Amino acid sequence: MRTGVIAKKLGMTRVFADDGAHVPVTVLQLDGCQVVGQRTQERDGYVALQLGAGSKKAKRTNKAQRESFAKLQVEPKAYVTEFRIDADAMLDVGAEFSADHFVAGQKVDVQAKTIGKGFAGAMKRWNFGGLRATHGVSVSHRSHGSTGNRQDPGRTFPGKKMAGHLGEEVVTTQNLTVFRVDVERGLIMIKGAVPGHEGTWVKIRDSIKKARPADAPFPGGVKSNAKASAEQPAAETPAEEVAAVETTEGGEA
Repeated sequence: MRTGVIAKKLGMTRVFADDGAHVPVTVLQLDGCQVVGQRTQERDGYVALQLGAGSKKAKRTNKAQRESFAKLQVEPKAYVTEFRIDADAMLDVGAEFSADHFVAGQKVDVQAKTIGKGFAGAMKRWNFGGLRATHGVSVSHRSHGSTGNRQDPGRTFPGKKMAGHLGEEVVTTQNLTVFRVDVERGLIMIKGAVPGHEGTWVKIRDSIKKARPADAPFPGGVKSNAKASAEQPAAETPAEEVAAVETTEGGEA
């Protein structure tokens, strides 16, 4: 079992398949998702990776988190969470994930906080049918009916489906399909709807009910460290220029 990733929900759009059919997709973007901590069996009693995404100002980060990020040499993150993994799927701290962590056609599980809808009645919140809309019912068509029993037990049981706050709860949607992946822009397009509003942090991981594709990278799709190779020629150029100047000056002298 490998780690999941944290992405930001940008919104919904439609894309066209090869046969011309339009497919509704939810666009998720990887915004600096990288490993910011490790949990090992020997030290913590379980194996997991702590991931962070987004950016956060240092002055808006509490002291404990600032010291933790500074010790790991990682910039403060706006959202931090953990993913349980197997011991052989461990990644180094600082590794940044790319969109090719998932492949097109793969089944994934998506978890996010749903949109808050405020106070709602029993019919909207729990899909009740309501009372009769004909004779005998006065102005109680959309009421939830009785909520308790008689003298025994003489109370309403906890958890009774009644009117109350709707939304703003963590929901997991399973077996969604990855329709397309854009590695350059860090976009993951999920077929169908994903919980949450635009800007919500979404956790994506391999489906627990479907096998992971063989071409999915293990232990994860991370960005290659191309900075070292890019910086090396730049470091050699000033030395060559200095040598050329010294030779020219020596010749003139």
